[in-house]
Amino acid sequence: MSNIEFLKLKRLDRYIIKKFLGTYIFMIVLIISIAVVFDINEKIDKFMTNNASLQAIVFDYYLNFIPYYTNLFSPLFVFLAVIFFTSKMANNSEIIAILSNGIGFKRLMKPYMVSALVIAVFSFVFGSYIIPPANATRIEFEQTYVNPRGKVTGDHDIQFRIGPQTIVYFGNFDMTTNTGYNFSMDHFDSLQLTSRLTAQSIRYDSAYHWTISNYQIRRFEGLKEIITKGTSIDTTLQIVPNDFIIAKTDQQMMTSPQLRSYIQSQKERGFGNIQAFQIEYHSRIASVFSAFILTIIGAAISARKVKGGMGLNIGIGLALSMAYILFMTVSSTFAVKGGMSPFIAAWIPNIIFTGIALYLYKRAPN
Repeated sequence: MSNIEFLKLKRLDRYIIKKFLGTYIFMIVLIISIAVVFDINEKIDKFMTNNASLQAIVFDYYLNFIPYYTNLFSPLFVFLAVIFFTSKMANNSEIIAILSNGIGFKRLMKPYMVSALVIAVFSFVFGSYIIPPANATRIEFEQTYVNPRGKVTGDHDIQFRIGPQTIVYFGNFDMTTNTGYNFSMDHFDSLQLTSRLTAQSIRYDSAYHWTISNYQIRRFEGLKEIITKGTSIDTTLQIVPNDFIIAKTDQQMMTSPQLRSYIQSQKERGFGNIQAFQIEYHSRIASVFSAFILTIIGAAISARKVKGGMGLNIGIGLALSMAYILFMTVSSTFAVKGGMSPFIAAWIPNIIFTGIALYLYKRAPN
């Protein structure tokens, strides 16, 4: 069979693709609908207590809640969809009929891979470019009507580099007023301190414009020290409060190019608390490949007709799904708190399940 003929979709391919994508959409509608009902039941009191309007609940929250969680658990929906419809085909002896006509399991996987590719592309595009801006609206709603106390309003003991030879320090910073206290800024020439500015407070205005109040500047010229004092001075610093006041959900609101740029800039400034952003960035790429890995596992498990029928296959699928979620959670936790590489943390589930996929693929019926 030539490569061109292999790429053409036969009637069987279209049949399986239709079943795959149809079951995938059915799984999304079913599970997300249940999730929405449970979420409404859990949060209805908070909606009413905080006077959330029906329009805000529907359009600001749930209209963005649905695509976010759909994309987040898309690989698992793929897995369950493959097991469900393939088990049904095997139970109806369709898989046996296909294999009996000389079509090997490798050829049978073609429409599965095409379907996984379609889902993976849409998942990557939506997760990297479309859903992050929608997350900003959803998270703003949650911080306003669901958990107002969960909004980050400041931090303390903040120190980082804003240039090759400049280091700044905030004793504490209040996001509600955009004001920092016990501020200092040190300039170096190689390892030699050339000037040090200290101030009682510093307030951010806009467009990198800052106002420093009650300040003192000490300049060092050899053995000579020059001291300048003042009550207020305007300056431009290439930083904004969001550069150093980081919330747990900030990475969800950034597109992939923004995440990449942010991670690079934070590394240059010497920030060490960017693991969550790195995990988010790598996970978006890893999720693309997880669709293919879980499709192979699902097809290999459910293509064989077993005495337990669909129930046994679905049970195995749910167990593996829980294991996949567990690996994702544990590896992410180790990356944030245990020093594991965010890249490895994002890819560990795929690495482990790739081994499972290869083993099951070799044992699949032919």
